[in-house]
Parts: sequence; structure tokens; C-alpha cells
Amino acid sequence: MKRVLILLDGIVAKNLLKRLVELDTSHSVYDVVYMNDSILTGKKPVNFTFYKFDPTSLSKLKMIMSKVSYNDVLVVLGNKDDTVSVIENIRTINPTINFNVYNEWDIDLADKNIQNYNAIDILTSGLIERLPNVPIIAQNIGLKQGEIMEIKIPFGSSYAYRYISSISQKEWKIFALYRNNLMVNVRPSLILKPNDIILVIGKPKVLLQAYAAISMSSGHFPMPFGKNIYVYLDMYLQIEDDALNAVKKARYLHERLNNTKLIIRVTRPALVGTIDKIKDLVKHIDNKILEFDYHNLGVLNLMTSDIKKYEVGMFVLTNTLLKDPKIIQKVLVSKKPIFKVGIENINNIKTITMVLNSLKVYEQLSPILFDISSQLKYKVNVINSDPIGDTDRTKLTHHLDSLAKIFNQEIKIETNGKNPMDVLKTKENILQILPLKEDMFKKRVISFFTTNSDLLSYDLKYLNQIIIPIVE
Repeated sequence: MKRVLILLDGIVAKNLLKRLVELDTSHSVYDVVYMNDSILTGKKPVNFTFYKFDPTSLSKLKMIMSKVSYNDVLVVLGNKDDTVSVIENIRTINPTINFNVYNEWDIDLADKNIQNYNAIDILTSGLIERLPNVPIIAQNIGLKQGEIMEIKIPFGSSYAYRYISSISQKEWKIFALYRNNLMVNVRPSLILKPNDIILVIGKPKVLLQAYAAISMSSGHFPMPFGKNIYVYLDMYLQIEDDALNAVKKARYLHERLNNTKLIIRVTRPALVGTIDKIKDLVKHIDNKILEFDYHNLGVLNLMTSDIKKYEVGMFVLTNTLLKDPKIIQKVLVSKKPIFKVGIENINNIKTITMVLNSLKVYEQLSPILFDISSQLKYKVNVINSDPIGDTDRTKLTHHLDSLAKIFNQEIKIETNGKNPMDVLKTKENILQILPLKEDMFKKRVISFFTTNSDLLSYDLKYLNQIIIPIVE
């Protein structure tokens, strides 16, 4: 749940608080600092805590801000000097926090981490819309029902550190992006980052769903990649136990992850007994689709059709199928996550694990790590084999610590100088998160020739792993 700090005083603050308590704000916790009882309303929701003191006092404000890690701060005061003083106090307490300031005095706010709501500009924009032959702002375009929406990417969002082409955009589309108060060209390879502001267009109801998914910090995987878990089985290539193991683990994930449907595609079904066993494993699942291909249409045709038709968010594939070049080709092009079916019993898993490697890669994986662990109720364990104190690794561990606070989850980071693979091999009953790399599917005759922990981890057949597409 997000934590928001609001500093209020003056007539604008009074009206803002009145509007705020009337809205459905149950998904956030609000700490409200005020100076005068006149701004208070009769209604005080349970998720609001009120503190009466002068926020221009650095020591008093520090007592509040040092207790909690706030997701956002809003400053709405009725006095220019107080506003300047409070901004300085916030910057003293936390030099990097992003916050919003109501500014009716044209205060020069050059800090890129401050969202400046200049009252004069806002009022002028509203009035100028009434004049003829003047462009109209987005909220008044089209049907005026909310077909265009502005969404800020929060820290901890499952959409943060995702490239745009990997985000499933059905009946809505990202058409503009603002970063550090500059407009950035939208392209498929562009990675969304926390505090980016995107403009989206689509059906109003769909945009509300997209807003909810983007704004929430957890509980949406396999989104933004898609909605459904997709099991692909080829009974000509797989033995019965291999196929049934995949279905069992897909069923487990479907029951615990926030996906819509479980899709099972069976091609070249050979034995009636095996088909009956597959049906029996999922007979109690209502939101499933079980498709059989008796005509050997080919993996490329089937997957191409199914990905679009079923809004696939994650593949479930066994080690046997991950040796098939055609399947690998389709998976890499689709840019969807893979659940690689391991030998270990998924019901015994209690921990989700990452072995740190590249900063750029694992920064992208970290929100997904916490999203999945929050849904599966797993502990988070990070292996950081860093004998020389690499600066990038330090940044990465700090980033993970910050995300853990945002997701309200505990994290264990094992920092040591040991071989990361030796440490990983001591772990049992874990789910490992890995970046998707094309090199994983290339033949490695002798694994001693590579020291890349991502590739070596992938080669461990007994581990259950979720492999996430990234941009390198």
C-alpha cells in the first residue's frame, strides 16, 4: 500500500482535503500535516493520520519523514515564504525524493524532481480554452469521456523498467512520454522508468484498467506482458511424465498468480490415456482453455495464432521443448516470459532467488521479482558474489533494498566472494528469476568455457525458473 505525505495550509488546501476525503482513496495511506484546524473536514477516513504542527520546522518535519518511506509528497500551502521553507526542509531530509508543489507565486523551482503546479499557468490555460481558434487540451478532445489519459509510472510498478514493445496494449496505446520535463520519442525499444509520465489513448474503461495496473506496485504479473498463462505440449517430442509435470506446475501458477485464464495447447496428441490425465488435472479449473491440434499444423502457426488470440503473458515450457529451435525462435520473437519447468516439486518452494549480474539487466528484473514473490508469498533471496565491492553492484543492492520497502517485503542479500554457482547449488526448492538471453539456447559443449552466471544457471535442469525478456 502506498504512503503519501500531504502538507496543507490555506483555502486551496482546505478544498483539496475536502475533495480528497470524498474520493475512494482506500489503496493508499495518507499522513496529513496541517497548521490550522479551519482546513479540517468532519470526515476522517481510517487511512488518514493527521499531525498538527508547522512544517517549516525542520526538526518536526524530520520526525515524520524519518519514520516512513513515502511514495509521494504533496505541498499545498497558503504562503510563499512557508512554501520555500518547506521545500528546503524536504530537500534537506531527503535530497532525491520526488514531490509535488502548489505554486501560486511563480517561485522558480529548477529541481527536476519537483512537479511544479503553477496556479497562474493552470488558471490561464483554463481561461484560454474559452477563446475561439485556440487548441483545446486533451481532456476536451474526442468524446470528452476520458479517451486520453496521463499516467505517472511509480517506483515499484510492474511496468517500470519494461520496454514498450513488451507491454500488451490491447484497445489502448502509449503515444507520448515525458521524462525530466522533456518529451521523448516513443519507440518499441524505449524502456519506461519510474517518474516517467505517459499519455495513453483508448477506450475509457480500458484506460481505467491500465491506470490501475500501472499505478499499483504489485500483484499484476504476468502483466504487462499479457493476461494468460500458456502451456505448450508436443506429445511427439515429450514423454507423458514431462507433459504432466508441466500441466501441474502451470496449474499451481494459475491458482496463485493474477492471470485470467490457463491455456493448454496440446499438439500431436498420441495416447488417449495421456489426454485423459491432462484433462483430469485441470477439470476443476473453470477459467481454462484446452486446445488439441490433431492436424500437425506446426509450432510456428499454432503459437503465432495463440499468442494473439489468447493474450499470452507467460509460456510454460519443459527442458525438452526448449531444445527445439522452432519453439525458441517463436519465444524470442514474442518477448514473453518463460516458466522453465524444473525437476523439483513446485509445492515445496518457499523462496524466490536471483543471482546478481549486470546492473542494467537486473534493475529491469527487480520489480518483477517482488511482484511474483508478493503473489506467491515467497521469501526473497539475492545472491551477490561481489568480492571487490563493484560500484554497480552496490547501486543494485541499494535499489533492491528500496524496492523491498516499497513492496513491504523482507529481502535477504547474501554478499560474499564465493563462486555464485557454488552458492546457488546449495539452494533447494527455490524459484529462480533470470533474464532471457538468446545465448541460453545455444549448445555449450563444456560449461567451463563460460563464467556467465545467467547461462550457467539456465543449464541447471532441476531448478524451476522464470525467464524474463530484457533490453541489454
